[in-house]
Amino acid sequence: MKLGLTAGYSGASLSVNLDLILEAERLGFDSVWTAEAYGSDAISPLAWIGARTSKIKLGTAIMQMPARTPTMTAMTAMTLDALSGGRFILGLGPSGPQVVEGWHGVAYGKPLTRTREYVTIIRKILAREAPVEFKGEIYGIPYAGPGATGLGKPLKSILHGRKDMLIYTASIGPAGIECSAEVADGLIPVWMNPERFDLLAPGLEKGFARANAEHAGNPGWQTRSLANFDIAPFVTVILNDDVEKARMAVKGMLALYIGGMGARGKNFYNDYARRLGYEEEAVKIQELYLAGKKAEAIALVPDKLVDETALVGSAGHIRERFAAWKESKVTSMLLGCDQPEALRLLAELAS
Repeated sequence: MKLGLTAGYSGASLSVNLDLILEAERLGFDSVWTAEAYGSDAISPLAWIGARTSKIKLGTAIMQMPARTPTMTAMTAMTLDALSGGRFILGLGPSGPQVVEGWHGVAYGKPLTRTREYVTIIRKILAREAPVEFKGEIYGIPYAGPGATGLGKPLKSILHGRKDMLIYTASIGPAGIECSAEVADGLIPVWMNPERFDLLAPGLEKGFARANAEHAGNPGWQTRSLANFDIAPFVTVILNDDVEKARMAVKGMLALYIGGMGARGKNFYNDYARRLGYEEEAVKIQELYLAGKKAEAIALVPDKLVDETALVGSAGHIRERFAAWKESKVTSMLLGCDQPEALRLLAELAS
């Protein structure tokens, strides 16, 4: 089991807990991950972290695809990878309609089509086998649409990127999971119950099969399967002998995602909670949250859901629950944790 540490994104002010990141690196953590919403970006803090660390890998979980062209993302990824000595992991996600259209001012469109085209273009850039040309439903390189001058020409990156740079995509929906297995090297399913891998398995199998069929006969292709694909969910960790108090912090986050993310009828996390077996609770949590009754929504988040998707409570309780993660098909745990003593406990359990 590989361990990663999530550094998240900023609130009203930006701070990075460098001491915690350095402790994670000292403990042998595999990676540290930054994020973005509609405040701080994912890359700037990661570059700062990279300059102050030496071994830990640097991942984005995630960079919002609609916010940048695929070529700009490839340039950014290659630059940070070069500066960090090959430590960068590119994590991508489609975000959601509220942020994409409300903040970035572009159409949300077809997220799966965008993901396939986006990753394909980035891999072409990293390969540097020829000047980049691509004609898709969303992206065209060189651009030849309305307003084009006709002067654009295919180009090859001046900077030589690392061909084997890992690309992860974030998804919790069946079609998104399938897309990730098809085009990416790893999946970030936000939060999950390690004992409900059945929710991921069908999509993963379909995606692997499609990728392997598409690349059949390619001498450089490595057959895609769970053996070479990383499952890397976010896992909140709170070490506290008062398990009820520890659960409450997680309940606030889960209520926000299940109830407040997206809109009524268009909330991926609410749909996911239903698939996990909490349909009735998901409906009520969303109703309360959208009505402004956040405290009541938080109170409705089941203890069982918290215990299934997070590691909270005493050291003994966390040890017991960690066994389920270690025995599962999860290969990386991206820990949301601000306690050095909890990091040390998890490092011991994962060894």
